[in-house]
Amino acid sequence: MSSPAPPDPDRVVVGWREWVGLPQADLPWVKAKIDTGARSSSIHAFDLEAFEADGREWVRFSIHPWQRSDEDRTELTVPVLDRREVRSSNGQVEQRYAVAMDVVLAGRRLTTVMTLSNRDEMGFRMLIGREALERGFLVDASLSYAGGRPRRAVRRKNWGK
Repeated sequence: MSSPAPPDPDRVVVGWREWVGLPQADLPWVKAKIDTGARSSSIHAFDLEAFEADGREWVRFSIHPWQRSDEDRTELTVPVLDRREVRSSNGQVEQRYAVAMDVVLAGRRLTTVMTLSNRDEMGFRMLIGREALERGFLVDASLSYAGGRPRRAVRRKNWGK
C-alpha cells in the first residue's frame, strides 16, 4: 500500500462547515456546508424574478442569510449564466438558475457558480460544492470552521453554533 501524498502547501484546509462571506451582498458571515458530493454551490433564494437587460438575462432574488431566521432579507441582482438541471439529495431533479457569485472562504476570495434554490427547510442556507473547492481547498471532515469564525459579539443568537 502506498502512503498518502504529502499535503499541498498551496491548498487551504477547510472543515465540513464554514463561515463564508458574500461580498456582492455585503454579508461578511454566512454559514455554509462544505459539500464534496455536490458539483456546484447553492444558496437559498426566493422571490426570483428573471428579466432581460442589455441583451442578457438577469435574475433578481432575495436571500435570508441566517439559519432558522427570516430577518435581514438581502436582495441581489446578477446576470444569469445558464439554467441547470440539478438533482437534489432526495433525488428530485429541478431546473435552477446558475449565477456567478463572489465567495470568501477561509480568507480566499473566489468567483464560483452558485445555483439558486429554496433551501429554507435545509440545515444550511448555502452549500459550497466541488467546483469551488477544486480551486485550492482541502476538506478535513473532522473540522468545523477551520477558516475562522466571527467574534461571539458579532454572531447573532439564531446563527447557531
